[in-house]
Amino acid sequence: MINGVLHPTNVVAQLVQQGVSHYVTLPDSETAHMYKALMDEPTITVVPVAREGEAIPVAAGLFVAGQNPVISIQNAGLYEAGDALRGLALGIGLPLVMFIGYRGHNRKGDTPDSAATFLEPYLHMWRVDYFVVESNDDLDRVPLAFERAANTNQPVAVAIGTEYASEGGE
Repeated sequence: MINGVLHPTNVVAQLVQQGVSHYVTLPDSETAHMYKALMDEPTITVVPVAREGEAIPVAAGLFVAGQNPVISIQNAGLYEAGDALRGLALGIGLPLVMFIGYRGHNRKGDTPDSAATFLEPYLHMWRVDYFVVESNDDLDRVPLAFERAANTNQPVAVAIGTEYASEGGE
């Protein structure tokens, strides 16, 4: 395993601690364990979307309605959602924490997947602060992301640099 172990129940515990009300996501095979852990958490409502580009507008509507949503999409999906990131999240100052699957991430830097090589420059281009989480040991970055979003009234990314592990093992 190149990156560390990240158990979804530990991430869900962080979301509960931050008072997250809704988890807006495009479910996929890489986040299947996370999706199951969220379905077992009664305080968070999972809101599936059909395309990643819908995640930010849905979260914005929830935020306006007084809720505390996060989004979870893959890096390639964030590229699709660029107009919503620019015109909505950044444009209105939405303090949204975005969990971005860092598909193709390899901490050694040798990835043939352009989705991984473009993520950090893309976030820099939009001036979106971010934290990389590669294992359970990095989960202290999640509260930092929420704090940064609240203090700046801007979106902040949490780049998930590994696949979620099953709860029964590594």
